[in-house]
Amino acid sequence: MNNDDYSVKTVITFGGAFIAFLIGSGFATGQEVLQYFTSYGYRGIAGAVLTLILLLFVGVSFITVGQEEKFERSSDIFRYYCGDTLGGFFDYFATVFIYLSFVVMIAGAGATVEQHFGLPVYVGGVLMALMAGFTVSFGLGRIVDVIGRIGPTIVVISIGLGLVSIFGNFDGIARGQEALPTMNIMKASSNWIFAAGSYVGFCMLWLASFLAAMGATAKSRKEAAYGAGLGAIGFSLAVIVVALGLLAYVKDVAASQIPMLILAEKVHPMLANGFSLIIVAGIYTTAVPLLWSVSSRIAEDKSPRFRTATIILAVAGLVVGIYLPFARLVNIVYVINGYVGILLLGIMVLKSFRQRVAKA
Repeated sequence: MNNDDYSVKTVITFGGAFIAFLIGSGFATGQEVLQYFTSYGYRGIAGAVLTLILLLFVGVSFITVGQEEKFERSSDIFRYYCGDTLGGFFDYFATVFIYLSFVVMIAGAGATVEQHFGLPVYVGGVLMALMAGFTVSFGLGRIVDVIGRIGPTIVVISIGLGLVSIFGNFDGIARGQEALPTMNIMKASSNWIFAAGSYVGFCMLWLASFLAAMGATAKSRKEAAYGAGLGAIGFSLAVIVVALGLLAYVKDVAASQIPMLILAEKVHPMLANGFSLIIVAGIYTTAVPLLWSVSSRIAEDKSPRFRTATIILAVAGLVVGIYLPFARLVNIVYVINGYVGILLLGIMVLKSFRQRVAKA
């Protein structure tokens, strides 16, 4: 098959799945963007641009390697880059982190339902655990199809809300920048460069196995690369717009568990009702592939053992997620694991450099 062949529909689906995987409770609620980007003001926007560059590199690398190598297990991508010993460490570490991230999704769903509807945290948590567990049981192919359609829609709506917030209170961006030094906002790191690196680091641990598996289904390298590139650009642009929108109202959103709901309420109270459902959908698009990644590590996709593992993992994640505070979970789980991801990024850059030198 010609390695230049590609389907525009498949490229869009891959890009949508990439975006949907990263949306999650952190982005959809705004908590992640607030801690990693908005809290640093204009420098945080520079961090989002750096994130775009790095996500393009790692996304295209993961999916094209998956397309070329067609690993027996998608998690073997860690051994491809790091060798058996260090690759084995990343494999197991990423599995644990991915599962903890699924717990964060449960907590995010619970916090969203609690903040906007005034319902107990466990209502949103149970809903998310059921939806994710049910979808995962159908296997990877169905997951890519479902979240690939939902993801772009959520990003478009989030960008729209961010733009309305920016242009509806344009002067608020400068006022927010001035107010930041006096505010005690939870930050992902001591400076914006480390925050951007940590952000890409934890995204990498999420994306590695999923993109490798998705790349194996691509009919050409170009199809895989275009899909990942589209996803990286679309998601990063959404981060920049949302970060600026939150900065325009930073005094209002700083203490909120779900900052994006505050933005929606600023536009119109009725909009917040619809956006709360969009947030839940965004969390769902990440919770599903996260849960699949761990279940597929335990058993073969769609096998009886796979489905049993999925049920057990979903229930256990529910029990933990509804009892731990969402904002603190984002800060601890994502940041610590982000720095481990930076190590993987360094190894990937070194391997890519050596490969280019060898071909020269």
